[in-house]
Amino acid sequence: MSEINLRSSTVPVRETRLGSITGYSGTAADLVSCARQGCLKEKNRSFSQCLGCSTSNAACTLILIQDAAVISHGPAGCAGCLHEFAFTYRVNGIHRNVFEPTQRRIFSTDLEEKDTVYGGTQKLAEAIREVHKRVKPNAIFIITTCASGIIGDDVQGVADEIEDEIGIPVVAVFCEGFRSKIWTSGFDAGYHAIARKLIKKPQKKQDDLVNVINFWGADSIGEWFKELGLRANYLTPFATVAQLASSSEAAATMQVCATLGSYLGAALEQSFGVPEIKVSPPYGIMQTHRWFIELGKITGREKAVESFLAKEKELWTPSIEELREKLSGKTAYVTAGASHGHSLLALLKELGMKPYGAAIFHHDPLYDNGEVAADTLQNVVNDYGDIPRYTVCNKQEFELVNVLYKTRPDILLARHGGMTLWGAKFGIPSLLIGDEHFGMGYQGLVQYGKRILETLENDEFVKNFQQHAVNPYTQWWLAQDPYCFLES
Repeated sequence: MSEINLRSSTVPVRETRLGSITGYSGTAADLVSCARQGCLKEKNRSFSQCLGCSTSNAACTLILIQDAAVISHGPAGCAGCLHEFAFTYRVNGIHRNVFEPTQRRIFSTDLEEKDTVYGGTQKLAEAIREVHKRVKPNAIFIITTCASGIIGDDVQGVADEIEDEIGIPVVAVFCEGFRSKIWTSGFDAGYHAIARKLIKKPQKKQDDLVNVINFWGADSIGEWFKELGLRANYLTPFATVAQLASSSEAAATMQVCATLGSYLGAALEQSFGVPEIKVSPPYGIMQTHRWFIELGKITGREKAVESFLAKEKELWTPSIEELREKLSGKTAYVTAGASHGHSLLALLKELGMKPYGAAIFHHDPLYDNGEVAADTLQNVVNDYGDIPRYTVCNKQEFELVNVLYKTRPDILLARHGGMTLWGAKFGIPSLLIGDEHFGMGYQGLVQYGKRILETLENDEFVKNFQQHAVNPYTQWWLAQDPYCFLES
């Protein structure tokens, strides 16, 4: 178990805290075996095309808090990628019953060349005061960038000084991109800041409240909870500072994606006494049953859960069987972040499909709770068997293109924007679903199966697109082994 230290202003990155890696090629079963034996080692690449930035992932956990403001302490360009979250906030708010979302409050200190010489702390102090004056937030987060980290600005000192002056939490979030090759270290930095400065010791316990650490999916979990006499406290999209402060009063914490919520789930349990559901999230029938049974145990609702699962099984099994008949034997390839990618593999196996392989952005041998039962990849292997051509690659699209060219699956499933393009260039029907709740439970299995079927049956566009698409990768590269730049 990783010990959570909320007295520190920074959180150790995943490479050192969890032994996480970004380079692997083999089978899923071999990867799980190496992780369990403690012999998992990073494989480096002699060529790397691109990396995700942990600064944007930290911002993902903070920008969607309704009454907070975020200051990017760095060049203006570093704040450019943050506005996609503002768009997501407004578009998806209605699905979370937030019909009039507040305007996002995103600012930049706009560090310039002279600031890298003389320091940017004065600019930062002025920015905090100006943001407080303009938008009156209930908390201000300062996310660091490579520029402010390299010049060594005392961001924590400025935050502490101005916090005393303006009377609201001013929280330094140390998430410079160079800190970690694993972009999800940014999630940990954002949630560490929230747990350190916003979450309060519980005044009372709310036995019907369950924290849900998620991205921005629709309120399907809340609908389930109503039938069990529970309430969902979503963290952090669409939450308020007050909701975050009282999350310590919940009866339990669940994660929609362990890649996202590993750190905060452990922090809530270790530092505030909120039990974490330490099994994989409910994607696929077997995992759905395990997850709900664990939820029932923690919240004292075993009988209600038993009744709920029986009803769901009776309601959705005919549709699942029908989809299995239509999709049996169809091949697929998955590219996604770690935990959600594993969940998509479980859905494919449940539907009778054959995953040719997966390109997953990183691998955590364990999560912060230290429970082997929480290992989402291990659970997929144990429940459904091995996954061949399993790759860990931090968004190295040149490897994905090579594999798709050689395997030509019937469909490509992706989690992140921009990845489905590569399937379409080869005439492969490609599906991206942004709502991470869409595939959960019995109903989610049916929903996802129907979308896969629709995508397979409507392939005319990608077939035409293939005839006109320009591929930047030459035949020389496509003839190579996809992992020739990955050390043996």
